[in-house]
Amino acid sequence: MKKILSLIVLLVAFTSCEEDVKFNNPAVQALKDNDLWKATDFTAVKGADNTLTITADNGFETLMLKTQNINPGVYQLGADNSSKASYTLSVDGIEMFYSTGAGIGDGEITISADPTETNITAGYITGFFHFNAENEDGDVVNFQEGVFFRVPITAVP
Repeated sequence: MKKILSLIVLLVAFTSCEEDVKFNNPAVQALKDNDLWKATDFTAVKGADNTLTITADNGFETLMLKTQNINPGVYQLGADNSSKASYTLSVDGIEMFYSTGAGIGDGEITISADPTETNITAGYITGFFHFNAENEDGDVVNFQEGVFFRVPITAVP
């Protein structure tokens, strides 16, 4: 009886040590107003003018990040319209649109220079972002600790 009890205790101990590891590779996520926001679908497009546009959505919400160049570096938001971010919420026919632009909002998008994270020739890009975007009423949405990781790049013909 002691052997059976010991075997059951040992079996329970080993099954409770199991780890479920999930990898988000590629991924786009951030803290939106201090809550986790995670995209279920995303694309990165290299424009003919060498711009980068990342679009990510999760069904009801769409995030768009645009930089004036696809090269690694830091791109400021809110200074002009060459680099900007926007967020759209669409629910039950109601749409709320927030954006940065010339004198509107602030933040930055950083494209990683690490060749293991960003390889434009191989077709993927990684970086970080944070911003405050405004709607036409002056309400603000805040994205912090944002990351886009190894998002596949497509080119516009």
